[in-house]
This record gives sequence, C-alpha cells and structure tokens, in this order.
Amino acid sequence: SDTTISVEGSVMVTLPTWAIATSSSYFTRHYHTDLEMMSLAIHLSDRNISEGTGGPFGAAIFERHPGGYCTLVSIGVNRVVPLGNSTLHGEMVAIQLAQRKVGSYSLGNLCEDNATSSGGHEDGLFYEEEEDGGTSSEAEKKDDDALLASGDVCLPATNNDNGPRKRQFELFTSCEPCAMCLGATLWSGVHRIVCGAKKCHAQAIGFDEGPVFEASYKHLEDCGVKVTREVLSDEAAKVLRRYGSSGLIYNR
Repeated sequence: SDTTISVEGSVMVTLPTWAIATSSSYFTRHYHTDLEMMSLAIHLSDRNISEGTGGPFGAAIFERHPGGYCTLVSIGVNRVVPLGNSTLHGEMVAIQLAQRKVGSYSLGNLCEDNATSSGGHEDGLFYEEEEDGGTSSEAEKKDDDALLASGDVCLPATNNDNGPRKRQFELFTSCEPCAMCLGATLWSGVHRIVCGAKKCHAQAIGFDEGPVFEASYKHLEDCGVKVTREVLSDEAAKVLRRYGSSGLIYNR
C-alpha cells in the first residue's frame, strides 16, 4: 500500500546534528538586511566544512513580512557525500525543508490567510517558532520601526487587488547555483534569489556547475524571480578556497 514504504522506496533528507542543535536562535529573530541573511548562509557553508558533514555550500530561505523584516523558514547545507545523494546541494535541501514546513509543493502560491500555524514536524527537521512567526521583544519591534522609518528597508510588493497578500520567500545561497539548483529555484516558487560567491569561484576549485548562463538568470527575472548577486562574495569565496585545499570535489 502507499502507506508502507520500503527502504528502496524512500529517500532521507536530513540536516547535520550540529545544524539542528545550534540553529534554534536563527529561527527566533528578525533579519533586516541582505548582509545579515547572506552571513548566515556563509556561516552554514563554513561550519559544514569544519564539521566534515558535506560540501562548502550553505543556503537559507527567509520569509519577508509586510513590515520589511524577514524571518527564517529553513536552512540547508550540502549533504551529497554523507547521504550518498548527488541532488542534495545546499539550495535543494533548503527548498525541500521549506516546502515541507509550509505544507506546499510551491512557495509561490501561499497567501497570508492560509499560513500554517504549526511550528514544524515531529521528525526533528524543523523548529518550533513563536505563534507570531518570530520574536516579539519590544527591542526588536523598535528596531523594525526605526528601519522602516529610515527608508533603508526594501518592502515587498503588495497585491493591486484587494485579495489576500501572497507570502514572499527569498533564497539566500553562499554561491551562485549550479544548473540543477537554478532550475529548482524557478520551480520552488521563491520570489527572490540572492547569491554570494560567483560561479567562477566554485569552478576554480574543480566543481562543474553545468550549463548556467546569463540568459539563465534573465529567464528567472522574466518569470518574476528577482536576482541579486555577489553579496559578500569575497567572504563566501574564502570558504570555497579553504575547502578546495583538501576537500573532496564530488563531480559526476
């Protein structure tokens, strides 16, 4: 039956133990800038190397709220070698965990009135959140108000009709995606992708990123996915170079 799944008929996608143990604080704060959010993706990529739990790539998916701040939805690190699965790049892990968390195959068709109230699942892959989806401290609320008043926050687009506002999700990745992850970005339903290191940085240490061209990014933008590149690029590239000096280059 469909409820009886054998080992041969299932795939396991898990975060490393250290990521689950240390990430609770990531999910209970507000993020206001691209630098903050990219710093998390780069931190994940660097920690993944140090812990020996995968390749030098990290990713995180955030939800942008009407007030201009973001909250973390999921994190992902490269798990190709530890889990024996060539598809488990950092972006792919983050996308799968985000979609599992919100209960939808797409992050692009969710409205605020059908947001899930659950903080996650009992399988340990997700993390409990406060009912309002983030911290509610007076200090953070004041910070949000101050940033909003300053005009330094990029507010999400609002619907022109008077229907429910669509939820806005953004993918931050420590390196420009390979061909597989760029395609998954389109199909995932995220509204924006933000990249750190450049494709050439990954290729310089031996990774084959596949057929990714400037036209690939234009296609994303034509489909309504905003693209931002080279955010903290130097910092992200340093992580790749550190891995390249001794890490396994796991091409096909």
